[in-house]
Amino acid sequence: MSNNINNTERSHSIVETVIERHHHRPGALLPVLHDIQEALGFIPSETVGQIAGGLNLSRAEVHGVISFYHDFRYTPGPQVRICMGEACQSMGSAALLSKATEILGDGVEPVYCLGNCACAPNIDISHAYHGRMNQEKLASLLAREVAA
Repeated sequence: MSNNINNTERSHSIVETVIERHHHRPGALLPVLHDIQEALGFIPSETVGQIAGGLNLSRAEVHGVISFYHDFRYTPGPQVRICMGEACQSMGSAALLSKATEILGDGVEPVYCLGNCACAPNIDISHAYHGRMNQEKLASLLAREVAA
């Protein structure tokens, strides 16, 4: 329990520092969210009110931006995107999506083109692109990501 409290206090401290760094800028929300995500690996849902208050926005505005942009997320762990474009589907991306979801549960997102069709099927794990993917390679990559 105290470890969870320490994590919450750390998150709130980081958010406070980031808001202080950017609050004077017009359109500060995106830089704030990027810095928080970079520092923590995700945006803790309990900090939405703090972000909103610090930038004089509503909680709905902050949540709307977080949920609109694919790079922002509320949960820790690797961000996994699997291409479901035609080339990748023809090379087995549906099976990769199932395998990644089986391993990770949440945090797996189908997308409709990673722009690397010649190396289908493609995945993106926390902004690192991998082509010619198969289920064994995927499982190995995800095991390393989760362990990190």
